[in-house]
Amino acid sequence: MQLRANKLAFGYPGHRVGHDLDLDFGSGEVLCLLGPNGCGKTTLFKTLLGLLPRQGGEIRIGPDQLDALGREEIAKRIAYVPQAHDAVFPYSVSDMVLMGRTAHRGLFSSPRSEDRQRVDEALTTLGIDDLAQRDYTRISGGQRQLALIARALLQDAPLIVMDEPTASLDFGNQVLVLQQVQRLAATGLGIVLSTHNPDHAFACGTTVLVLAEGTRKAMGPPLQVLTGELLSSIYGVAVSVETLANGNRVCSPRIE
Repeated sequence: MQLRANKLAFGYPGHRVGHDLDLDFGSGEVLCLLGPNGCGKTTLFKTLLGLLPRQGGEIRIGPDQLDALGREEIAKRIAYVPQAHDAVFPYSVSDMVLMGRTAHRGLFSSPRSEDRQRVDEALTTLGIDDLAQRDYTRISGGQRQLALIARALLQDAPLIVMDEPTASLDFGNQVLVLQQVQRLAATGLGIVLSTHNPDHAFACGTTVLVLAEGTRKAMGPPLQVLTGELLSSIYGVAVSVETLANGNRVCSPRIE
């Protein structure tokens, strides 16, 4: 399934954040959304999810206009992974993940045995099955992020939007999350994620979309798009893009 936006304008009532944005991604792809603070990444995500009305252009999920779909149908086509957060109530990890079945069972329906089996399968897929009965509020930030991804998998949506899934995570947990992103894309899921780290686009992105001031500055394969010149202009600091001995690309600031 493809998610397409054509000449999209987005923002809040009385305040336009972005305009004339085109994007297209789908099964097996990882689209990394990159840009400085305030460039409109989260606002764009809210618009793609139908949480904010578009201010112009169009959005399609598969063959249908986003505007023509109800909330349940949107949830069956595109899942959302927010930044890791502290839950108010001490749900078990298993129960937190089980909430992903709401779009298929209804808000007040009781889960079925097959739903709980799906929870076990998702936790195993993400390598956190040993956390099933742990208090969600008492596990690490990286573990919570993986639990949120597991919850998204329970929606059975072919597309997943991840809003800065590595934010506030230590280096090791960032690697764990990015590895899971790659593995999920390899199963055929289409994933779009936002990040502040250009190296993440090199690590797992098939495509990178660079935003600045609400407009698209560049889009394409990370190895072609992410140059020192572009990153320097976007972030306002001198940036170098280096190739390591193993062929991987990394970004580093030029401090003089």
